[in-house]
Amino acid sequence: MIKVITYGTYDLFHYGHQRLLERAKALGDYLIVGVTTDDFDKKRGKINVQQSLMERIESVRATGLADEIIVEEYEGQKIDDIKRFGVDIFTVGSDWVGHFDYLNEYCDVVYLPRTEGVSSSNIRSKKRNINLGLVGEGNVLKKFHDESKLVNGIKVNTILTDNDSEKECYKNENLIFSKDYDELLKIVDAVFIISHPSKHYSQIKKALKQGKHVLCESPVALNEKEFDELQKLAMENNLILMDSIKTAYSTAYNRLLLLMKGGNIGNIYSIDATCTSLRDFDDNSWNSISSWAPTALLPIFQILGIDYKNKTINSLTLDEKPNFDLFTKIDFQYDNAVASIKVANSVKSEGELIISGTEGYAYVPAPWWKTDYFELRYENLEDNRKYFYQLDGEGIRYELVAFAKSIELGKYNGYIDYNISKAICKIIEDFENKDVNFIKRY
Repeated sequence: MIKVITYGTYDLFHYGHQRLLERAKALGDYLIVGVTTDDFDKKRGKINVQQSLMERIESVRATGLADEIIVEEYEGQKIDDIKRFGVDIFTVGSDWVGHFDYLNEYCDVVYLPRTEGVSSSNIRSKKRNINLGLVGEGNVLKKFHDESKLVNGIKVNTILTDNDSEKECYKNENLIFSKDYDELLKIVDAVFIISHPSKHYSQIKKALKQGKHVLCESPVALNEKEFDELQKLAMENNLILMDSIKTAYSTAYNRLLLLMKGGNIGNIYSIDATCTSLRDFDDNSWNSISSWAPTALLPIFQILGIDYKNKTINSLTLDEKPNFDLFTKIDFQYDNAVASIKVANSVKSEGELIISGTEGYAYVPAPWWKTDYFELRYENLEDNRKYFYQLDGEGIRYELVAFAKSIELGKYNGYIDYNISKAICKIIEDFENKDVNFIKRY
């Protein structure tokens, strides 16, 4: 018996996939098909997969061509599979010519011609064609521009920034620099906003009224009422309004959440999140709570929920700008847990995340919001586990994928629940309304 093995994503299964599997089947007597997981595809830079692993497996199964279907999860698995299954022939499409020659040591390698003019990437691009405008300033704006190039169907064509010096960063790009917000809205399908938080409400409202989808750096608004109004406006106009906290789209962070909710450290009784930086500030700067609280609050609200019983806000602020905090600490009390965040733009601390449970604790080293690594630690050191996941683009590209998919499907597909976005706005509102204990004013 001649055993043949091949691998693929098989997203949006089409005629080209069918023909490739037919050719692979014809090479031998027994065909093994490896379907790659989402995480493995991300590591290979393939981030536009639209169907779940189970959907893609079922598409392959439905052809009746595969004698056996396996899941590809890690680098180097092909060699392991070839040895384990006693494979005679490894085959893959001709666009990979030469890439898998190293497998000739273990079996025959055959590159099959692909069906011309048919690909999942082309199908995805045709289904999504979103002109995205960027509004605001700073390094994050440039990162969104660069990461958008890696996402099928999204194209940044217009930028609005008040900082003329930043335009130099885009001098070799084919971009339009809008003179004002109204001009930008006329030529885009959607906007990413990272302007000062005081502008978010008005800019989002104007975009939604003109039929544009919105991805906005958190906080979306400065109070609950404004958030509710914007969310209602988006729903009434069948538009997507998405809160942008890129940490939510990090692979490591998502795996951490799953382990926590799966009870891997027992019942959780405490969460401590710290996010700090040392930044120069002026009249246009974000205060510490707007800059960092949405990120620091994310694991607390996603693990413990938003129904805390009490909270206390302590801040160090400027005399001349009472709403500009240099440092803020917030303590939460739940029925069966406590939590705290420390955020600052002018005080430096260890930016770690610690989640404490009855059986162990999770430790995420600084800067935890950009993590590609975390540990689960236990009383018995032999039980400790370390987890490593590649961090690509700080989560931005995956956030853009979720935004584009939401637009395509006509329903919200983000990783941050609307109630959590609203709860973040409530924290900002309480700070703005001086529900704060001022440590000292400088």
